[in-house]
Amino acid sequence: MFTGGKDNAMKNSADTQMHKTRTILFALLALAAMLTTNMQAAEQPVRIEPRSGQTNLTGEQLAMWNDPDFQKQFTQSYIAETEIEPRVTVDERDDMQEVLELISDDKLDGAVELLRKNRNEAASAVFDFTLANIYFQQEKLDQAAEVYNVAVDKYPKFRRAWKNLGLIYVRQSSFAPAVECLTRVISLGGGDATSYGLLGFAYSSLDKSIPAESAYRMAILLDSETLDWKMGLARSFFKQERYGEAVALLGQLIKDQPENKDLWLLQANAYVGMGKPLESAEILEFVDHLGQSTAESLFMLGDIYINEQLYEIAADSYMRAMDKNPDQNVERSLRCAKILAARAAYDQTQLLVSNIESTYENQLSDEQKKNLLKIRSRLAVAKGSADEEAKVLEKIVELDPLDGEALILLGQHYGRKGDTEQAIFYFERAAGIDEYEADAKIRHAQLLVRNGHYAKALPLLRSAQRIEPRENVQEYLEQVERVAKR
Repeated sequence: MFTGGKDNAMKNSADTQMHKTRTILFALLALAAMLTTNMQAAEQPVRIEPRSGQTNLTGEQLAMWNDPDFQKQFTQSYIAETEIEPRVTVDERDDMQEVLELISDDKLDGAVELLRKNRNEAASAVFDFTLANIYFQQEKLDQAAEVYNVAVDKYPKFRRAWKNLGLIYVRQSSFAPAVECLTRVISLGGGDATSYGLLGFAYSSLDKSIPAESAYRMAILLDSETLDWKMGLARSFFKQERYGEAVALLGQLIKDQPENKDLWLLQANAYVGMGKPLESAEILEFVDHLGQSTAESLFMLGDIYINEQLYEIAADSYMRAMDKNPDQNVERSLRCAKILAARAAYDQTQLLVSNIESTYENQLSDEQKKNLLKIRSRLAVAKGSADEEAKVLEKIVELDPLDGEALILLGQHYGRKGDTEQAIFYFERAAGIDEYEADAKIRHAQLLVRNGHYAKALPLLRSAQRIEPRENVQEYLEQVERVAKR
């Protein structure tokens, strides 16, 4: 726990840094506005999806499993709760006493052997439950679940067995049966914070956010200290798109734990959901200043800057994201390069492409190499370097001889250079690929029309229309037909 003085010092430091971040952001935005006053309307903004933290969080990853209080609570499950327990005979009680003594002496193998000896269809479900508990302690989850099921089949009101079975199903991410077990526990009067909290987690994992919210609220009511339940409630707000409530809840949690990066990042995502990207950017920059940013948070920061036309710092954010996890994020990095190229931020695109090639040099698939070459081709066109563009396109075709798009672009390149024979060669190659046949024949026909060969162009246009009818191509075909008749 933090002392009041330390909390205030950290909060003041955070406030100061956030103020500096806000000042820098506003200055950059003002500069971007001056630079783009005479530009055309902005491109479509990059879609930034708010994320509720670890959306693929498994039951195994919950922090509570390592909590000493939870482990103590589990140990207490060996103790019978007489009002909801199966009965035992006098002889069974003596046998169970011997089992419990072995467990107390940490002689689990001996306890297992004795329990197996005493288990049968007529024996009390307590034997099954105790054996399942030992398996659970030994992390033999499948065996434990099987034996717990035997216990609840014998005695359907066996609350401890239902609860521990529910715990196992959550651990195994089997959320539908976990819900069944945990609701049974609560209906039998066992509605403690752990049962409600795990029920909320299971409902949330099944995308049932409304019952998840209700369960998390009950868990927090009974246990206001466990962060898992509060984070779960915040994520349930995300799934219901109640981002304002998520921001408010996370703000309270941040006051108590200002060093927790997950809270800051979740709040940044909530601001994105509210349509307040600049507030999100402030938080993401602050988290990066603390040295706790993630690849995902930096990619999001770059997307925000793209939408604000701050291309230089967007590229910088993307490259920092790549450095965070150089073994992954190839596709995400390629997407960022394509976005920058589409925004005509060619210098930044060139920088990012070079960084992608150096960072992922030994990881790039042929398809990814091809995509990089296509971006380089676009850069060559922007520079007016037709020969460089052709070289890049030829590398693409070398990597993938069936890349119809590259073949058509090569045909157009040689057509512009006046090399009709080479242009037709590439158009015909592209026409041999079903997906590109119609487009290739149209480009081929356009080349023939430019050279005055109207009659030769007509069969190509008619064939293209049969494959993929288009209104504009039909109009062009009719115009060529009229000219050809003269």
